[in-house]
Amino acid sequence: MSESVYLCPSSDLVDSCEAVPFEVRYYSESVAAFAVRYAGRVYAYINRCTHVPMEMDYQPNQFFDSTGHWLMCATHGAMYSPQTGQCVMGRCRGGLVKIAVSEEAGRVHWHTSDKLQPNQAL
Repeated sequence: MSESVYLCPSSDLVDSCEAVPFEVRYYSESVAAFAVRYAGRVYAYINRCTHVPMEMDYQPNQFFDSTGHWLMCATHGAMYSPQTGQCVMGRCRGGLVKIAVSEEAGRVHWHTSDKLQPNQAL
C-alpha cells in the first residue's frame, strides 16, 4: 500500500528552476532523487542517468538545460522529458525511474511503492 511522504512546501519548486533533492530506498539501495516543477506541475525521479548509472545534476539541484524544457545529464548530455522521464535525445536507454508525487494545500508529497520506500536506517 502506498504511503504519502512529505517532501517540501510548494513554493520551493519554481517552473524550470532548481530541484528539491531527497533520498529514497529503491529496492534495497539508498539513492538520490529529485523533484522539479515544469509547466505548473511537479514531477520526481531517481537521480540516475540511464546511459551510465550516475547522478545527473551538473551543479547541486540543477537538472534543466539552458532552455528550461529538458532534464539533462551533465556527464554525457542525455536529455529527458520533465513530464515523463523518457529519453528524448542523446546517449540514454529508456527513461528515468519516476516517483509518484502529489501537491495539495501548498505541500508536495512523494508516494511509496513496492520498489520505493523512505530512506530510513535498516
